[in-house]
Amino acid sequence: MKLTLSWMAWTLPTAVFCISIFLILVAMTIWQTVSPSTERRGFLPIPTTPGDRFFIGLLTSVYIFLAWLAFTNFTLWIMLAIAVCWIIVVMRWG
Repeated sequence: MKLTLSWMAWTLPTAVFCISIFLILVAMTIWQTVSPSTERRGFLPIPTTPGDRFFIGLLTSVYIFLAWLAFTNFTLWIMLAIAVCWIIVVMRWG
């Protein structure tokens, strides 16, 4: 019996995305170690830390991307710009 493993096809955009998320998480970990933050309230209905807001921003961006794919035929580059702006808004004022 031959065992085969299926691997994810790593394209350049996929690798850049995953490496970017990893580097952001490393930078946020170092930032929290050097200068710990406290929870604060913004427009989100719960008190959050920067890590919470980053996670919420990424998660909601995924849902926005899925809706974009389902309901429009526009290019994904526009959606990428919207998602980056959304994450910045959540990180700053969330």
